[in-house]
Formats: sequence, C-alpha cells, structure tokens
Amino acid sequence: MDRSSKTLFFFVLLISSAHSFYLPGVAPRDFERGDPLQVKVNKLSSTKTQLPYDYYYLKWCKPKKIMNSAENLGEVLRGDRIENSIYTFQMREGQPCKVACRMHLNAEAAKNFKEKIDDEYRVNMILDNLPVAVHRQRRDGSPSKTYEHGFRVGFKGNYAGSKEEKYFINNHLSFKVMYHKDPETDSARIVGFEVTPNSINHEYKEWDEKNPQLATCNANTKNLIQSTTVPQEVDADKDIVFTYDVSFEESNIKWASRWDTYLLMNDDQIHWFSIINSLMIVLFLSGMVAMIMMRTLYRDIANYNQLETQDEAQEETGWKLVHGDAFRAPVNSGLLCVYVGTGVQIFGMTLVTMIFALLGFLSPSNRGGLMTAMVLLWVFMGLFAGYSSARLYKMFKGTEWKRNTLKTAFMFPAILFAIFFVLNALIWGEQSSGAVPFGTMFALVCLWFGISVPLVFVGSYLGFKKAPIEDPVKTNKIPRQIPEQACCAVRTITGGGELTLLLALLLYTFSSTQFSTSSPNWRSQNLLLCEDRLIQTCRERAKLLEGCEAWMKLRRKVRQQGVHLASAG
Repeated sequence: MDRSSKTLFFFVLLISSAHSFYLPGVAPRDFERGDPLQVKVNKLSSTKTQLPYDYYYLKWCKPKKIMNSAENLGEVLRGDRIENSIYTFQMREGQPCKVACRMHLNAEAAKNFKEKIDDEYRVNMILDNLPVAVHRQRRDGSPSKTYEHGFRVGFKGNYAGSKEEKYFINNHLSFKVMYHKDPETDSARIVGFEVTPNSINHEYKEWDEKNPQLATCNANTKNLIQSTTVPQEVDADKDIVFTYDVSFEESNIKWASRWDTYLLMNDDQIHWFSIINSLMIVLFLSGMVAMIMMRTLYRDIANYNQLETQDEAQEETGWKLVHGDAFRAPVNSGLLCVYVGTGVQIFGMTLVTMIFALLGFLSPSNRGGLMTAMVLLWVFMGLFAGYSSARLYKMFKGTEWKRNTLKTAFMFPAILFAIFFVLNALIWGEQSSGAVPFGTMFALVCLWFGISVPLVFVGSYLGFKKAPIEDPVKTNKIPRQIPEQACCAVRTITGGGELTLLLALLLYTFSSTQFSTSSPNWRSQNLLLCEDRLIQTCRERAKLLEGCEAWMKLRRKVRQQGVHLASAG
C-alpha cells in the first residue's frame, strides 16, 4: 500500500470514529421513569419597571437550604439569579394536588406582594434549562397557541357586589411537563414546561405542619377551579397556603425543536408594521435628499451652459467653491479622532455579535451568552479603535499620538463606567437583583485595564506607523470665509434628530421589549435592522453637508440623533 493510500485510510478511520455535538445550546439529557426533577426559580421580571428582583424577595415557600446555580458574566449583568425551589417531582409520575407550605404574611410582606402585583411582575422558573411558559390567547382571536414567559404574581379584582379593588395571589400552580420518548428505550427527554397559575383560598379544619389536610387540595381533588371557588386575597396578618400539581404528557416534538415554542412571534402584526414604516421613512428621506441634490446640480449645470467667455468658465461657482476646504482639519480634530475610534469599536462589537447571533451560535438556551459575547467583543475591539483613531489623527497631521491613544482608551469607557456605577448604586438601593455585585464590577475593570487598554495602544501604534491617508484634493492654506447661516440651517444642526427618532423608535421599542421579557425571538434581526436604518439616515443627511466645517457638522448631526434615541429609550 502506497503512502497516499495509507493517508486516505487514516482519514477514513478518523471520520468514522468522530462524534457530533450540538454547538449552539447544551447537550440533551435523558430521564428514566421516576428520576427526580428539580424546578429552579429565576428572577421576578416586569415590563413596566425594568427592575428585576430575586425570587425570594417575596415571601414564597423556601427550601431548607437555598443554593445558587453557577452564573456567567452575562447572567449577572442581566440580573438573573437562578436558585433551587421547593417544587420537586418525579419523571413521568403525575402528582395530584400537593401542599408546598403555609406562609403568614406580615404588613411588609403583604405590601411587597401588592407592589409587585401593581407593577405586573412575573415569576420565571426553569426545568432542564427550559423556561416555564404560560399559554395565552392571541390578540386576533386565532386558535393557534402562543405563550408568555413566566406567570404573574397575582392580579387585582373585586368581589361580586363590591366596588373595592382587592389584591389576589396565584398560590396554586398546575405544572405540565411534555416529554419525547425514545421508541427503542424507556428513557425520555423534556421538550416542554408549562404552568397554569390559579388563586384559591384553601380550606382546612386544623393545620398539621407534618401532614396538612386540605378540603380543597388532596389526592382525590380533580377540578380545583369551580364556580364557587374563592380566590386567595393578599392582606396583612393572613395565612396563605401554596399548592401545586404536576401532569406529564407525551409529545411528538423532538428535543432539537423544543425551543420553537419560545421562538413563535406573538406580535407579528406590530413587527411588520414597524418594518414597513421604517422603510417608508428611509425612502422618503432618500427621495428628499435626491431631489435637493438634483436641483442643486441642475442649477449649476444650467449656469455653466450659459457662460459666454472662457474667463467666466474658469471662475468657480456652486459646489466648486468649497472643494479646497472640504478636507480641512476641524478645530477639535483630536476629539473627532476619539469619537471615530470609539464608534469603530462599538460598530465592530455590534456587527460581529449580530453575525454570530444570526448564525445561531448565541442560542437562547445559553443564558447570558449574548451579553457575555458583547462585553468580550467590545474589549477585543479596542485594537480596531486604536488603529482607526491613530490613522485619522495622522491624517490631520497630529503628533501627540500617545495623548490621543489615552483619550481613546479612557474617555468614553470612563464616562460609561461612571454612569453605570451611579445607576448600579441606585438599583442596589432598590434591592433589585439587577445590581451588579462588587466582584463582577472588579472583573469588568480588569477586562478594561488588562485587555482593552493594551489593545488600544497596540492598534494605535500600528496605525501611526502607517503612511498618512492622502486627501483626494488639495486643501487651501487660507480658509474661505463662511457667511452667517440662516435660522433654518442652525435648526438643522441643533435639531434634526426627530426624523431619526420617528424612524428607529418603533423598532427600538419592540426590540427593548423583547429584551426585557427575555424573549429570544427576532431579537438579533430587530437590532440589526434598526442599526441599518440609522446608518442609512446618517448617510443621507451627510450628503447635505458642505463647507470647511463639514467634519464637525456631521459629528453634531449624528450625535444629535443618538441623543434623541437615547432619550426615547
């Protein structure tokens, strides 16, 4: 056997012995009948306040020892706090109504429950890395199933014949676990985790802590919710009995497709309306800019055609007046270089993150993976920030490249870190789980000073060693006098962000809602589309700029758009 045949035979053996793996998510887990299943609890979340809270911030049933699960950087920054719970059951063995515990509410506990009910907080649970889902009716009334993440803490209502509004808590949970059974073995994989919350004022004669017996919840109870069922009211000095039941259902859904339930589009009409609206605004802006440019060029061409002598033809008119000042360095050229370097860093981070998300590498089953990727990519993009800042700084004939590098590495990150520190202190004062611990803050500082800052210096050194970028036209030594601008032109610079605000507001609010509710559907596509529309509007508005102050005008216009969008968010 020759050498080539041996090499081919060796590669065939390697391929035959290779094992595949599931890259985007986690490895599947097989359960036998009777295997214990542990339900974990996550944060309390709300779309009204955006402040997450730890599950045990409220007076729920607690296990003997609360154990925290290992969390990555992204989970901590998102406010996730995954802990064990009192809800345990066995695989494929249904449980009738079972008592979890009885809790006595004092004035403070009742107040906390009422506040969370007012703010529409939802409880998030996890089973086999699958978040709990609540079935809800679609807005258009179609029979297709849609789901929400987590169940509400409670609701407000009033008794029959009374106008006084009361608070009621969902103290009974009906779990349904769907599994896909292996036809060859008796093992099964969990492919669905649903819950139906209810509020029941349980009845009992005498409370026995070791063996509680309830008239409304026992092994023979089948229909808990009846026409005579009274909900459990939340008030001080009241006892609340928490119960639950579990049912198992075999499903045809395979393990690889179990996340499809959470990827369904609930508000598809609003989503497509926002996309069409943003496209129409971009087309309108492009048409308006094209019309202005065509009228300007048509007027200049008409003037050129009317020239009678060669001396008049050589005289510069129209847009030719500013060609010698278009590439003049602005007054604060160093600051502009810092802006450009930071913008390249953020743009590179966003672009690479979106590409990985669209390719499926940032799976929703990997909690915190998106946030972790964004932080790490921002740190490593410091190389491109220093390079682009140094290249532009050398184009402006700057000599103090070390000072420019320090500004690029510390200016915007320091401002961002100071705002983040103040907001984190305020969130910590609210006892929210969204407050970042000191250890995580120290880790972020180490990433900044240990990786990002050195990479900025390396990129700046490489960029400054390159030959400077040559201007396509020569710049006049004496700048042309700029006449005073009319009020409408000043308004264009100081304002002008309203159009961009109208353009991006719908997509931005839709995407932020998906982030706040921890829904992974269309998240990357929405943000990428929103970013693309912003870039297009900035490009169209830049076409209207001319003169020796074009650099700073463009910077002010884009900055104004960012201020408008940030204020709206």
